[in-house]
Amino acid sequence: MATSISETTRLWEKALKSIEGKLNEKKAFDSFFANSYIYEISGNTIRIVASGILAKTVLEKQYRDLIISTINDLTEDDYQVEIYTEEEIADKKSTSQTSKASVKVNKIEESSNYFEGASINPNLTFDNFVVGDFNKEAHRAALYVAKNGGTLFNPLFIYSHSGLGKTHLLHAIGNEVVASRMPNAKILYITANDFVEEYIKFVTAEKGNQTLKDFFNGFDLLLFDDVQFLANKVKTEEMFFYIYQSMINKGKRIIITSDRQPTELKGLEDRLITRFTQGLTVKIDDPDKKTCVEILKRKIEESGLDINKIDDAVIDFFADNFSKNVRELEGAINRLIFYVAGMDDVNEITLDIAIEVIGSLKGGNAAAAQLSEQKIINVVADYYNVSPSEITGKTRTGQIALARHISMYLIRKHLDIPLKKIGEIFGGKDHTTVMSGISKVEKELKTDEQLKQAIEELERLIKE
Repeated sequence: MATSISETTRLWEKALKSIEGKLNEKKAFDSFFANSYIYEISGNTIRIVASGILAKTVLEKQYRDLIISTINDLTEDDYQVEIYTEEEIADKKSTSQTSKASVKVNKIEESSNYFEGASINPNLTFDNFVVGDFNKEAHRAALYVAKNGGTLFNPLFIYSHSGLGKTHLLHAIGNEVVASRMPNAKILYITANDFVEEYIKFVTAEKGNQTLKDFFNGFDLLLFDDVQFLANKVKTEEMFFYIYQSMINKGKRIIITSDRQPTELKGLEDRLITRFTQGLTVKIDDPDKKTCVEILKRKIEESGLDINKIDDAVIDFFADNFSKNVRELEGAINRLIFYVAGMDDVNEITLDIAIEVIGSLKGGNAAAAQLSEQKIINVVADYYNVSPSEITGKTRTGQIALARHISMYLIRKHLDIPLKKIGEIFGGKDHTTVMSGISKVEKELKTDEQLKQAIEELERLIKE
């Protein structure tokens, strides 16, 4: 299609009108699509400029597929979409020569018969990879391989549960190799599923003159994700073995990821597993809470959302409930960012808001159903007809003091939170004051039948 300014303007106007009609929330449309425009159309890529970093984040995470399908419906073509801010476009212009070189290195040539569109994601780098105790060994190994090259630690084999950063490290290696060591390197990032699909095309003769084996000869570095999906695919595995051995023999580098260590891979030939173990094998453990908090804070800052508007209890809640999978952790915080963006009347994002937001996520219902300190305080406050702020404040009148002590008791009993943290929740009281309040409730429960009934009723209410 032609790409004059007037034509691209008309295309985007039509696309916006169509998108607005498909969205149920006008506020979301006004917040995130306002002042956006098509910067350029280059080949099969349409570059769109968003109004700011938050709008860019939301368009990428929530609306990319909708934008692509709408544009392709209007043009009857097959376009991909890239989204930028004004600042990124300015940077892109000033570094156009460097960018062109990177694109040439990291994308498969148009004339190739295999893995069309395969590329290194420029946004996944070592700079934005959050390092903690759980992943520092894998990070150190990946960085060493990227900076030093050679045949030491070849292959590098990284394994972990899903969603803990293996793919990020693969792309980071590719970006680092191009940036600091081999600007003209030929790098290929693919998944095992990509390889299976291309092998099927190869054996069914859906190919040109180039063989699949010859294709891999042209690369210096192979980044191969999720190798476990080659299991029980005998012919595909044979082809991969040939390619793997050929690259290793020629001193080419290979980085592999999996959801388990080589010796635990079932359905793969022993000869391949043996070769995987000849290099360096490193594990990414489940993330610790401290690192999850750092990931969350960085994600929030990158989105442009004011982190000072988010209660610390929200960060703790997300880190506690999504700490087993960094990908789910980022998905949860993306959902929070999406829901609070443009809500000018919200001065603080509380735990109640966060729990409501993540309720429909995978695993979110279970997390939302869990007790929280604030939920217990709210239930007790309602039961005794006082405000939550009075319970966490300094007032010592009988009814409020009783409600405060009961709240401390229930939080300690059902959440098993350290006394020091409970004291922080209740206005910075020291742990001895908290212990004293809890002890009073425990002592009175032995003789006060009315208090016992009240506690039982409160426990029923907080679990609803």
